[in-house]
Amino acid sequence: MDSLKLNDHLHSRPPPKGIDVLCKLQHFSIITYAVDPSRFDGLFPERFKLDTVEINGVEKALISVVPFIDVDFTSAVYLFPKFTMGQTNYRIYIIDKETNERCVWFLGTTLDSWTLAVPRFLWNLPWYSGEVKFDCDFDESQKIYRKYKMTTDATWAPASVELSQTKGASIELAGFPDTETGLVYLTHPLAGYYHRRDGKLGTYRVWHKQLEVSSAKLEFASFGLLSRLGLVTQEEQQTAHSVLVEPINEFTIYLPPKVVK
Repeated sequence: MDSLKLNDHLHSRPPPKGIDVLCKLQHFSIITYAVDPSRFDGLFPERFKLDTVEINGVEKALISVVPFIDVDFTSAVYLFPKFTMGQTNYRIYIIDKETNERCVWFLGTTLDSWTLAVPRFLWNLPWYSGEVKFDCDFDESQKIYRKYKMTTDATWAPASVELSQTKGASIELAGFPDTETGLVYLTHPLAGYYHRRDGKLGTYRVWHKQLEVSSAKLEFASFGLLSRLGLVTQEEQQTAHSVLVEPINEFTIYLPPKVVK
């Protein structure tokens, strides 16, 4: 893999309009696993290919679980009520062969909010209901989490994860030529694709500044979706490729999602 530079992927925010959304993501984490690429056979269309890395001479594909709390979720354009809701995304790193853009394939999302009805039924997004709870203690003076626990009570994707942090821990990202390349890959895909609930190919885009993530340690994980689909076994879930966390950041989400013809 060639080295990637964040400056080559950062750009000014496209002006929001219409129903575009602005939201802060609190207790944001990216818990990533490296597995055999064959486990993702048949999950996405031929238009895409896995964006693999080589770890200890073996080709691996990467999949991330991304929990967070949406806070101040509101219109990016108009005065609108603000919502708070727990959410967890499941994503695989891919390349769009038509554009050569690095992006992600979304398996789906769990959302703890009545507003789930809009993405699920109006736009046919693969979003599912879940009761998401965070139990976190972030030490502002040390800039580390003293406690980070998340649980999701859900039928589609039950989940439980516990992380810890040590001040000054370096970010280690196996399979990448340098840390910056790994951060571009893991934190900066701005386009996502997915199978809509009606089977059509859908896509949406986001924008954010450079994420200021730090390294964390995985203490325990249980992601029912990954086990059920045979993507990452329960035993494998205890050893992550990497864990990145950021107490809060801000995303712009460009809506509505589009159907890819």
